[in-house]
Amino acid sequence: MDTSGALERIYGDAAQAQQARYSAAIETFAHTYGPGPVRVFRAPGRVNLIGEHTDYNHGYVLPVALDRDVLLLARPRPDQTVRLHNVEPRFEPRAFAIGPAIPSAPRGDWSNYVRGAAQMVARQVDERVHGMDALIAGTPPHGVPRGAGVSSSSALTVVAALALAHLNGWQPEPIQFARLCSEAEWYVGTRGGIMDQFIALLARPGHALFLDCRPQGPDQYTIAHVPLPPEIRVLVAESGVHHANVRGEFNLRVAACRAGVACLRAHFPRITHLRDVQDVDWAELAPLLPERLAVASARDQGADLDDVPLPSGEVELRVHACCRHVHSENERVLATVAALKTTARNAATVGHLMNQAHASARDDYDVSCPELETLVEAARAVEGTLGARLTGAGWGGCIVALVHQDAVPEFETQISRRYHQATGRNPHIFACSAGGAAAEIPNPKLQISNL
Repeated sequence: MDTSGALERIYGDAAQAQQARYSAAIETFAHTYGPGPVRVFRAPGRVNLIGEHTDYNHGYVLPVALDRDVLLLARPRPDQTVRLHNVEPRFEPRAFAIGPAIPSAPRGDWSNYVRGAAQMVARQVDERVHGMDALIAGTPPHGVPRGAGVSSSSALTVVAALALAHLNGWQPEPIQFARLCSEAEWYVGTRGGIMDQFIALLARPGHALFLDCRPQGPDQYTIAHVPLPPEIRVLVAESGVHHANVRGEFNLRVAACRAGVACLRAHFPRITHLRDVQDVDWAELAPLLPERLAVASARDQGADLDDVPLPSGEVELRVHACCRHVHSENERVLATVAALKTTARNAATVGHLMNQAHASARDDYDVSCPELETLVEAARAVEGTLGARLTGAGWGGCIVALVHQDAVPEFETQISRRYHQATGRNPHIFACSAGGAAAEIPNPKLQISNL
């Protein structure tokens, strides 16, 4: 099935390879659900240049949409059933009834991301909502790597919500939809922020997205598309160590930041998020924050932890260090945007800030691991690398590096060799082009024929 025109606008030089991927997905859909019309939707993964773990603190972020995405092929159903099939055999087929209160599958089940999206759409659509037959295709190399810190889970949530919204005649504004998709992902048990959904739905090719995660009003956010230097490539190196995005460690960081807010409230009564004291010098804030605080003590001080799933038993929150990371990371994001907006687009400054961000994520937020440290060290050893840092939630996944385009081949060779020597693993390395936003593939003639 020829979708070459639409794919060229989305993928550029990679359109031919993508055409084969789309054709294979269409054939699989036909074998699974039978011949007939089909609609195709895509949502990109993302890499965050800088601004890690700041979004759920109402801070600043600077993500880039990848040219790797999750596809969802869909056909509307006359009833309220959602049937799911994944091209990867390890993800077994699922089915559920769409509605405003959808029971969860067991924790960790892949369908929960779709269930959360479906529940959100059902609550927004006034009339009786319809289900769909759907096929998910997110397999690398053109799909989004799973568990690698490049937002495969959010891409699945967004593409499922987008498909169900369109199939039910609902086309919300992108900012409102991004906010609703971020809330929909809470369904799986992780209290994340809004960055992944905003970049998926508001990306622009060739640009990063500056996002101020503090709402200025109902669905009003400050955003800016920031051009990237054409001579610099964004490279992602996947460690092969996969984290579970619903693990308790992530929620412990969320809780530590909320505990910090509770501790600061005695001195700054109107504070609701760490962002409220961003303009206060850290030297003034530091003495007001305990190094560690037990969860029970944090609750006694008024920390809002009721909606954050936490491990059972006694556990301490690293309040001081986590808050210090958020405060300093926000400063680095603003400095990075300023550097990229200059006429010379000071990529060297950006690289230096990325290196600082990695140290903070490793030492203060404590989300690195030995494999990521090996990758970062190997990346920085390559001449032409301006900066490198972990990206994503941490505890595995990927690093992101800024590399002069002439140094890309040497980067790929050296990183692979050094990482394999140190860990026995072979990293997956890919150069990224800043891609566009999630959307339906515009081809009204796309239809499955009888096979």
